[in-house]
Amino acid sequence: MAESISARRQLSTLFSDLSRLLKRLVPFDFISLTLVDHKERVVRLHILETDEPVVGTPSGGTPFEETPTIVALETRRPYYIPDVAAEQRFPVIREILQANHIQSACILPLFTAQRELGGLHFGSLTKDAYSPQDIEFMGQVARQVAVAVDNALNSESAIAYEAQLSRERDRLRALLEVNNAVVTCLETGQLFDAIAGSLRRRFGVDYASLLIYDPEIQALRLKMLDFPESTGAIQQDAVVELDDTLAGHVYRTREGRIFNLQQIREVSPTTFELFTREGIQSLCSVPLLLRGAALGTLNVGSRQPDRFHADDLQFFTQVAAQVAIALDNALSYQRIEELNTRLAEEKIYLEDEIRTDNRFEEIVGQSRALKTILKQVETVAPTDSTVLIYGETGTGKELLARAIHDLSSRKQGTFVKLNCAAIPTGLLESELFGHEKGAFTGAIAQRIGRFELAHRGTIFLDEVAEIPIELQSKLLRVLQEREFERLGSSRTIRTDARLVAATNRDLAEMVEAREFRADLYYRLNVFPITVPPLRDRHDDIPILVQYFVQQYARRMNRRITSIPTESMNALARYHWPGNIRELQNFIERAVILTTGSTLNLPVRELKRAAGGASVITLETAERDAIIRALRDASGKVGGDHGAAAKLGMKRTTLQAKMRKLGIDTKSF
Repeated sequence: MAESISARRQLSTLFSDLSRLLKRLVPFDFISLTLVDHKERVVRLHILETDEPVVGTPSGGTPFEETPTIVALETRRPYYIPDVAAEQRFPVIREILQANHIQSACILPLFTAQRELGGLHFGSLTKDAYSPQDIEFMGQVARQVAVAVDNALNSESAIAYEAQLSRERDRLRALLEVNNAVVTCLETGQLFDAIAGSLRRRFGVDYASLLIYDPEIQALRLKMLDFPESTGAIQQDAVVELDDTLAGHVYRTREGRIFNLQQIREVSPTTFELFTREGIQSLCSVPLLLRGAALGTLNVGSRQPDRFHADDLQFFTQVAAQVAIALDNALSYQRIEELNTRLAEEKIYLEDEIRTDNRFEEIVGQSRALKTILKQVETVAPTDSTVLIYGETGTGKELLARAIHDLSSRKQGTFVKLNCAAIPTGLLESELFGHEKGAFTGAIAQRIGRFELAHRGTIFLDEVAEIPIELQSKLLRVLQEREFERLGSSRTIRTDARLVAATNRDLAEMVEAREFRADLYYRLNVFPITVPPLRDRHDDIPILVQYFVQQYARRMNRRITSIPTESMNALARYHWPGNIRELQNFIERAVILTTGSTLNLPVRELKRAAGGASVITLETAERDAIIRALRDASGKVGGDHGAAAKLGMKRTTLQAKMRKLGIDTKSF
């Protein structure tokens, strides 16, 4: 028996062998082991061996003062009950024994030199079943059992402690891996992949996700998802509302929790249905807290029920704290990268602007027509309204757009321009809205679009009528919703850019011909400005000539002090089909040809150009006729004495021709 006892390290196998061997020597119908809990001051039934049905065993333990085990331990002697019915000292034990028809019992103390363990109990269905010799023998057995129990408890404690150390080691390793990821991963994707991989290796989780709060939509967005065996019910980048969702509940309460399926259903039937489809049985969700603010939630799930415990919640809370720091760092890094990219794009753009032919900072002229236009610019500039500038090529539409920007509250922002007619159709969308790396063949790097570059500034779209009709809907969305996506990206970007557009075509006619979207036309045509051609600004031609001569003479280091009167008159008589740009180029050529102090104007070239232009006098004659009629009618279009009546045409027809020719009644 001693050999059998000493060979056992598990209490269950020890008592199984002990019961089998002792039945040959001692009469008993049950044998049990009780262990003392000094912290709670109770004695707990640990093992019971019997062939009889058992009734009324205490589950929570018996208080010290209600059990004979403590008496046996205090006296170091067996406590013998020859007749259970006559036992008066421990009524609780008496009732349990009587319920199981036990007539006599013997409780032997189990102790070693180091500690008190509990008691070894024998019971019989007959009264006074044990003689002094039996009790003495059972005492010898009890001393052997005490050593075996002490060894078994030490072994179980060592195994439990080793398991605890193993769990702590795994947690520390996982936490170390998380910290390393926090230090080394500046991008959220890399960070989450590293964390999810560590949790899967160390804890065997089936599901991990990172939900980030998006203030623009006031909801959580599933930014990162690690779910290799997903059925597809849970999708990355999904929007998770704060109401009626598990993650929303944790985000709002800012308290981590462990959930089983029933608890998930109580909090959010929607989440319960989703996880049921995916087979998730248990979940741990903790908020990402940083400096008192909640950034989102970290969630891990398992297909095993009751997979997570209180110590797991404590660990995942530690992980979430590290993730919150890393996420804040990653978002800051992302913002810095975006700002750096934007500044680089602005630098390139501004350097390109310096190199372009945009040397004239002021709008030159004193004519009534020009003053009317500038008054309109002063009126609309302080607002954020969209402006549509009509005018022929070379009339200075871009200068007016710049003036609107400089007179607005956005003057500290960037003025971004784009000639829509100069960009191939296939690249125009990328120029306007940008693209991601790999969005199309040749997209070897990410590119910021003009709308993103003009954030908090002004974007000037010249030749807006040339935008393809399939792209006009996206432009309309930017104007209405102030948001767009880069090519190759699903991330919505918001922009606060004011739009100033320009065209030399009649957008109303294009709308009627279904060449331009009506809704976009109405959105652009909030405040139209019509720039008069140079031929309607005869009074400004001498001023412009003087201005251009000074500019080019200074640049070419020439000293020009006079301009022949006949030459100036010839310039004033010329109709300038190319408008100010043509005049500018003509004066530049004249300064190049001048060798003295008097400007040498090649007037003969103007005569040849005017002679060549006589073939296309229909439009010029039509313009001159309308202008004369408006002057005679003092700018009045309709009515019996209006310009339309004088020309013998309908008022609407005349207004359409005026828009086409860029004629504004305010100039008369």
